Amino acid sequence: MKVKRFFAPSMAEALKRVREDMGADAVILSNRRVDGGVEIVTALDYDENMARQRLGDLAIEATNGSRLAELQADHHRRLEDELSRSRDRIRDVRELRAAEGQRYQGAVSQAEASSGPAAEAFANSALEEMRAEITSLRDLVTTRDRVNTGSAAVPLTQAPDASQQRLTERLEEFGLARPLAMALSKSHGKSRLDEGWKQSLKTLAAGIKTTRTEWLEQGGVFALVGPTGSGKTTTIGKMAARYVLKHGADSLALVTTDRYRVAAHEQLFVFGRILNVPVRVVDESHSLDAILEELSDRHLVLIDTAGLTQSDRGYQEQLLELAQSRHGIKSHLVVSATSQARIMKSMWHCYKMAKLAGCVITKIDEALTLGEALGFVMETSLPLAYYTDGQKIPQDLHHAEAIPLVRLAVERLKTVQKELALAEGA
Repeated sequence: MKVKRFFAPSMAEALKRVREDMGADAVILSNRRVDGGVEIVTALDYDENMARQRLGDLAIEATNGSRLAELQADHHRRLEDELSRSRDRIRDVRELRAAEGQRYQGAVSQAEASSGPAAEAFANSALEEMRAEITSLRDLVTTRDRVNTGSAAVPLTQAPDASQQRLTERLEEFGLARPLAMALSKSHGKSRLDEGWKQSLKTLAAGIKTTRTEWLEQGGVFALVGPTGSGKTTTIGKMAARYVLKHGADSLALVTTDRYRVAAHEQLFVFGRILNVPVRVVDESHSLDAILEELSDRHLVLIDTAGLTQSDRGYQEQLLELAQSRHGIKSHLVVSATSQARIMKSMWHCYKMAKLAGCVITKIDEALTLGEALGFVMETSLPLAYYTDGQKIPQDLHHAEAIPLVRLAVERLKTVQKELALAEGA
């Protein structure tokens, strides 16, 4: 199936472009007004059954083909926007590298073309300017002082040489935040680029903590916290389905603390009915600890929570409820791999009050680079329990292992670089 997005000042012009580009067999998935005109998302060889399989449990919410097509269009927009962001990031790094090279070459050429006092003055001026830039960079990095690389803190107060700079750029293309990329290149940037790259990936893998035992075998009470849309409820559905397939439904229970949104429990109740697992709701009449006391005979209890932020009513109440429970709740932060690194870090600060025991990374199938998520896990030292890579239940849930994840991230980067090279050559 080929999906494409069209923009035009009017609907008539947009439809004309669709016919010219994709022919009369194109199916319109969605249309909407945007700044400057309209947007149409279309598809060739549209297969509704394939769309349902790709969207997984999201398709359950679609009551008709029109709604399913809109979900497919939204999915395409997210992937296209993520691709655009990754291309922009890689292009910025390359342009910066090229600009620095041109500037240096221009300085050399101008110095060679001059002689005597004028040449000496120009050289001194260029040297002072370079020193000023290095000092500025040192001051900027010194404010962050040190970055935890998984084993020891690495100072960032020295200006990188050319080999370190190239390694830093590659690590940024991989998706790592600049402070972490600079810390790794500081440690491994003195060798050849390929060798420094391999050593940096090894350090990254070593710095990613994972949980040795799966929750399904360990048992206990686990809560998933995180922003709305991060995939908490779907992930609980996958865990519950896997547990029931292996151990049956009698020793599992589901709980939700989301009493703040209308119809917030519907999806969890759907999972409960399908799996024949009880679902309990925390509200004014039933406290979390009281419910967990009733479920104390269950081997595994999974808690879904509201996606609240610090500005929402009930935010602090919910997190304190988890942190202060006498039942030893192990709260895990759910983070989407499509989020920016600074958003992930912001969510970590937002939910630390719940005494986080680890994290779960979702939607890695939708992220074009995985360095943001892996760097987040390394910098926060949160043990990574699971990751998800699709909507299929329970197949797209995986127990996390550091080395395979880093390998997957490298392959994902290669794919993005190939697509970018094709786009630039077009």
